[in-house]
Parts: sequence; structure tokens; C-alpha cells
Amino acid sequence: MHTVLFLQNIGIGEIVIIALVILLLFGGKKIPELMKGLGKGVKSFKQGMSEVEEEINKVDEDIKKSVSDEPKKKDSEEK
Repeated sequence: MHTVLFLQNIGIGEIVIIALVILLLFGGKKIPELMKGLGKGVKSFKQGMSEVEEEINKVDEDIKKSVSDEPKKKDSEEK
């Protein structure tokens, strides 16, 4: 957690100054557009993460299924 150490000493005054600078740089009309784009990006990222998680779960289930089927195959081969 060494990367966020610079955020420890930030106060309300600094946050207000940063917000005012952002407002001056982008203007009042651009900020909602930026936030909308940021929201879409976060939503897309979460969707991608859930798809990856589903794939991992499918592979895990397939592996468990194949491992549980192996003893049955060995028993039938021995007879």
C-alpha cells in the first residue's frame, strides 16, 4: 500500500481546490460527459471481470468432473 501514501495528508481544502481546478480546466458541460464515460468504462471492466470469472468456474467444474470420472473408468477397465 505504499502507492497511496501520498493521499494520507489530503484534507477538505485540498479536495476543494482540486475540484475547482478540474472545473476550470474542463468546464461545467464536459464534466458530466467525462463521468458518463468513466461510468461506462467501469461497467465494461466489471462485465469483463465477471466473464473471466465464469470461464474460470467452467474450467474448474470440467476439471472436477473429469477427475471424478477417472475412477469410474478405471473400475470398468479392470472388470
